[in-house]
Amino acid sequence: MTMTVSNRWLLLQLADGTFPSGGFAHSAGLEAATVLGALDAIRDEGAVARFLDASLRQAGRAALPFVRAAAAAPSRLEELDEAFDAMVPMLAPNRASRAQGRALASAASRVWEALAPIAEHARGGPAHHAPIFGAVFGALGVGGDETLEAYLHGATRGILSAAVRLGLLGPLEAQRLHASRASLLGEVLERARRIEPEVAAQTAPVIEIFAALHERLDGRMFQS
Repeated sequence: MTMTVSNRWLLLQLADGTFPSGGFAHSAGLEAATVLGALDAIRDEGAVARFLDASLRQAGRAALPFVRAAAAAPSRLEELDEAFDAMVPMLAPNRASRAQGRALASAASRVWEALAPIAEHARGGPAHHAPIFGAVFGALGVGGDETLEAYLHGATRGILSAAVRLGLLGPLEAQRLHASRASLLGEVLERARRIEPEVAAQTAPVIEIFAALHERLDGRMFQS
C-alpha cells in the first residue's frame, strides 16, 4: 500500500516517543532481569543486546500477528483481543499489556474522534496492546507494513530507553545498538508476515518469567 502524504505525517505522529501512550512506563521485563540477575553480565552492552534480540523475536512471533490482523480488520478487535488474552497467562505480563493497550486507546481516541469505538472496547474488554495498536493504526488508514514497522520501532525504543534509565547503557550506546538492529528488525518483520494469530506463541519464556516477577521487586522504576 502506497501511503499518502497525510498518512506519512500521521505515521510519524503515532510512532513519535512524545505521543502519550504510556509506553515508557514499561521495561518489558528488563528491570526485573537486571535486579534479579537474569544475566551474569547484564551491565554491559552485549547483555542488553541479547535481551533486546530475544524480546524482538518474541514480539515478531507473538504480538505482530495480532497487530497485523487488527490493522487489516479493526472490526475483529474483540475477537483478536480475547485470543491474545488467552496467549498471555501470567498475571503481571497480562496486566502490563492491558495497561499499555488502554493507555493507547484512551490517548488516541482523544485525538481522533473516529477511534471512539476502540476506546469503548478498551473500557470493557482486555484491551491488550498488540491488537489495540493494530486496530488504531488500521482505523486511521495507516498501511499494514508501516503499522508493523511502527510497532517494532516502539518495542525497540522502549527497551533501550529503559536500559538507559536503568544505567545499563548511555544514550549514544543505546542509539548505536538501535542502529545495528536494522537487519534483525527486517528479519522479524518478514517472518511475522507469514504467521497467523491462531499459531502465534511466546518464544522467550525466561523473559516472561522475569516480567512476571517484576511486581515482587522491593522498589520499582517501571510498571513492568
